[in-house]
Amino acid sequence: MKLKPGSVDEYRRRHDELWPELEEALLDAGIYDYSIFLDEETLHLFAVLKLRPGETSAALPQLPVMRRWWDYMAELMEVEPGNRPKEWALTPMFHLP
Repeated sequence: MKLKPGSVDEYRRRHDELWPELEEALLDAGIYDYSIFLDEETLHLFAVLKLRPGETSAALPQLPVMRRWWDYMAELMEVEPGNRPKEWALTPMFHLP
């Protein structure tokens, strides 16, 4: 994902005040230990999360709370039509299990 210039502080503030209903939806979908990292030079965001067995995270985009969150964050990030954050796949380079 990628932030727009000048939006770093507001992005952090909004995540510091994550809506309880969104947190509940993420946890209910089987997401835990979720972190987002920022490359301050490029404004790229890198998200790392863990999923529980039986997770249902693929259904999150259909939830009204997820769509409201995307609308709320759209002014801060590069987004697709419908305000879903643009995402780029990364190539795995190393993993130490």
